[in-house]
Amino acid sequence: MSNCSGNESKSEDGSQHIAIVGTGSGAFAAAIKAVEQGARVTIIEGGDVIGGTCVNIGCVPSKIFIRGAHIAHLQGHHVVDGLPLNTPVIDRKAMVAQQQSWVEKLRYAKYESILESNPGITLLRGMARFEDASTLIVTQTNGMETTLQPDRILLAVGASASIPKTAGLIDTPFWTSTEALVAEEVPKHLIVLGGSVVALELAQAFRHLGTEVTVVARSTLLSKEDLEIGEGLKQAFEGEGIRVLTDTQVDSVMFLLGEFKLETNQGLITGDQLLVATGRQPNTEALDLDKAGVKTDKRSGIIIDDHMRTNVENIYAAGDCTNQPQFVYVAAAAGTRAARNMTGDDVAIDLSVMPAVVFTNPQVGSVGLTVQQAEAQDMVVDSRTLDLENVPRAIANMDTRGLIKLVAEKDSGRIVGCQVLAAEGGEIIQTAALAIRNRMTIQDLADQLFPYLTMVEGLKLTAQTFNRDVKQLSCCAG
Repeated sequence: MSNCSGNESKSEDGSQHIAIVGTGSGAFAAAIKAVEQGARVTIIEGGDVIGGTCVNIGCVPSKIFIRGAHIAHLQGHHVVDGLPLNTPVIDRKAMVAQQQSWVEKLRYAKYESILESNPGITLLRGMARFEDASTLIVTQTNGMETTLQPDRILLAVGASASIPKTAGLIDTPFWTSTEALVAEEVPKHLIVLGGSVVALELAQAFRHLGTEVTVVARSTLLSKEDLEIGEGLKQAFEGEGIRVLTDTQVDSVMFLLGEFKLETNQGLITGDQLLVATGRQPNTEALDLDKAGVKTDKRSGIIIDDHMRTNVENIYAAGDCTNQPQFVYVAAAAGTRAARNMTGDDVAIDLSVMPAVVFTNPQVGSVGLTVQQAEAQDMVVDSRTLDLENVPRAIANMDTRGLIKLVAEKDSGRIVGCQVLAAEGGEIIQTAALAIRNRMTIQDLADQLFPYLTMVEGLKLTAQTFNRDVKQLSCCAG
């Protein structure tokens, strides 16, 4: 057994030694910042490639796929007179090849090249587990074990698809998002199990490639969002020919003669492929956290505070493996702050104004509180919802599907939440986030200058609806 650092807590130059388990966005953000702070970093990866979920099997390939599928959809479904409608010829194999080439380019640019250019970060390949609260054992692929006893440990091991314990499911050749993103054939009928972000993004993308799609959701679509958002997106999906089954319980799954059969409380559902996208589970099982005394929640997520500290003094955590929201930008922000705290600073992460986007079409953007969440906190709020038929850019785009909703404290008018269902909704929501962060009121927002014929102008119009009928305004909403 080799011993990387024995019982040493400092290197020869006296710098602090930090071990980071994982190589995703949270891990790399922490590694870079820790080196800037003067630490020496060992970063540990048990998989075949570095970079974590986002660049390899998540955000990056999915958005490339969604973009390509949207272009295919426009060829046969646009509304511009004088341009012919054409049924696209789909070469899924070529789409996947291009997608994966960009994945490789981005993985090199944002991860591999950083290792090459940063001598303060050492990559150690193998599976890490705790021996005790201050000792990590890393088992390499050749069976060799390395012992690490660093000053501080950051756990950033991410998450993977959570598979429900539905009878028969595990014995079938279903897809998770990982398999769906690199599938070189387009199924005839795809059943999508799940009603949240990944399920809905991929369901629509495959529909845009010509697949018949059935979405099976246990409750409503995007059940954590404002109810109007889920209902509006359901209508948009059904308008594109996607069958949406809400409040549906799957009792059993079987695969026979090339066909999936799902027994549900709404009858039998059949299709030639099944995508299971019912959430993601923290990758903490192999860490032997009990040996270190690290506490987890019921999802096996590592419990941390706003300084990314676990209940064990020298152990920190960041990203999807924790009890924080599973977004890559949250992981990166948490990793940076964890590194600062591990090297002597005292900084917290504030997630009270955290924008989120679902890359469907129309897109979903949300930040702050919904009406229901605000009322659950005993806040007295007022809200307004503006249909996109009142937004000039949406009219010019000939796509008025969706809405913009603002939530504000009733007495002060301070904006506390915003929900958007709109084309390019993800580009709108950050403006709302800045308004909330800066404690702007509805009147403050209504008085701002917004460029005409932009979707974000809809925020100003929605703010104006608190005091006037925007249908009676001239085109530039002054």
